[in-house]
Amino acid sequence: MGGWAIAVHGGAGVDPNLPAERQKQAKELLTRCLNIGISALRSSLPAIDVVELVVRELESDPLFNSGRGSALTANGTVEMEASIMDGDGRRCGAVSGISTVKNPISLARLIMDKSPHSYLGFSGAEEFAKQQGVEMVDNEYFITEDNVGMLKLAKEANTILFDYRIPLTGLDSCASSVESPIRMNGLPISVYAPETVGCVVVDGQGRCAAATSTGGLMNKMTGRIGDSPLIGAGTYAGELCGVSCTGEGEAIIRGTLARDVAAVMEYKELGLQEAVDFVIKKRLDKGFAGLIAVSNKGEVAYGFNCNGMFRGCATEDGFMDVGIW
Repeated sequence: MGGWAIAVHGGAGVDPNLPAERQKQAKELLTRCLNIGISALRSSLPAIDVVELVVRELESDPLFNSGRGSALTANGTVEMEASIMDGDGRRCGAVSGISTVKNPISLARLIMDKSPHSYLGFSGAEEFAKQQGVEMVDNEYFITEDNVGMLKLAKEANTILFDYRIPLTGLDSCASSVESPIRMNGLPISVYAPETVGCVVVDGQGRCAAATSTGGLMNKMTGRIGDSPLIGAGTYAGELCGVSCTGEGEAIIRGTLARDVAAVMEYKELGLQEAVDFVIKKRLDKGFAGLIAVSNKGEVAYGFNCNGMFRGCATEDGFMDVGIW
């Protein structure tokens, strides 16, 4: 065994004009989350507990798009989704359409541990949350002033916005930051940027786990489900690796991105970074995405095909890196 390793992400696809102050805040949050994970791993906490712990921290901070600070639907509400997977036994839990659960990732964990199912959504998931006694808050808790402003811009432009945190004077300044309009399922969208948080861990026993959580897309249709709660698309963990994806959900779903990293390791016998590079290059068609991954040998890897991904990683031998571009 190669010891423990951890990686976190706060979304792929970063506006090149992201203000320096926002970059600093993002790096500080990623570093804080990494340190929480490192402490837990040094205390011999199992991988599945560590990914939940770290993603809870990301959900509780409004900087990225998950939990508090989630993107708003066309109706101005929040519909959050999350999934978690334990590579030890390939157990998993997922949730969609959550609007009052403070930490969706912990509800996904409860679905895995305490229900006969793998995936619950909308009113059924909320009902299960009440039965389990998880912390509930009003939908208003998740709605930030920034997001209300971005939803207004999105509606005016009749588009879905991927990036909702960057203060803009208007959509023109945004559109000019990409060479051509990006398309999602054939529809042009003005901006492509972070929309998910995630964590992957391998512990000292070589057990891998992955967790992903998101508020989805700004101005999305109510009821839209992205890749984050879909096992094999946004999240996957097995015996060999743990993977969490971020980016254009529809493209990640089509490419079964997370599972494909594990599959090429299993069937093509590629190493971790090779596997990550292969799926980013071959499985996204024209979509934009990124992912983080760990292997049961204590390796860590990441890849993206857009201009940036908020990420951080650390290994037991002292390596630590936090970056955006």
